[in-house]
Amino acid sequence: MNTVLAYEVIGTGDATVVFIHGFTQTRASWRVIADLLVAHVPDVRCVLVDLPGHGESREVSLNLAETAEQVVSFTERATYVGYSLGARVVAQAVAHHPERVLRAALVSGTAGIEPPRERSERASADDALAERIIRIGVTAFLDEWLAQPLFAGLSPEVAQLVERRSNTALGLADSLRRCGQGQQPPLWNELAQSTVPLLAIAGSRDVKYVQLARRLAANTPHGTLRIIDGAGHSAHLEQPKTVAEELRYWMTNPTT
Repeated sequence: MNTVLAYEVIGTGDATVVFIHGFTQTRASWRVIADLLVAHVPDVRCVLVDLPGHGESREVSLNLAETAEQVVSFTERATYVGYSLGARVVAQAVAHHPERVLRAALVSGTAGIEPPRERSERASADDALAERIIRIGVTAFLDEWLAQPLFAGLSPEVAQLVERRSNTALGLADSLRRCGQGQQPPLWNELAQSTVPLLAIAGSRDVKYVQLARRLAANTPHGTLRIIDGAGHSAHLEQPKTVAEELRYWMTNPTT
């Protein structure tokens, strides 16, 4: 594995599944689901990655395209699973490194903001948020971040607050500035032409991302949609067993 990103491996199989976490999280957010997949899918190994600015990759600084290049270096060909920020990285990999992507699952993901003005406004908002993280520190910022309606109902334990606090203000700020939604070029056209099987997952209570998941699945020639009933934006944390089962079924039943 030729990469500057920190990672851990669960399982010893030949079929690789690479998991990529969301903003303010670490690779620990995928351990429960990785353990479930290794237990129930034959010949699987799971690679859990710390993204630039996060976890043990906190001092790594890369943009989305550079991050995708690093992520696809873990193995010759793999299934990629990403949540939110991680889903944007996976979308980049599908668009620009399709020969390395066997399958792609986007949890609470999008293929980008299309209107240039809206994308520019989001970039400015991300930059302002990055300044706030540096000004108030990680602990205070996480209190504000997790108080958003997107994360309603997440207890500190389920939200993995301890793991999130291991991140640094400088690392999170750099991630926002280089990999935030305002920095993602829209990839809808690229995904519409892709032959990579794509699974779009969203929690039923996350109305915005349910709509995006429906569009992702319909926009992609080999798209599949799964809505996790009763879950919000962090479906993989709220209902890990259900998400793991959806991933297992999708991986072992490629035509459905």
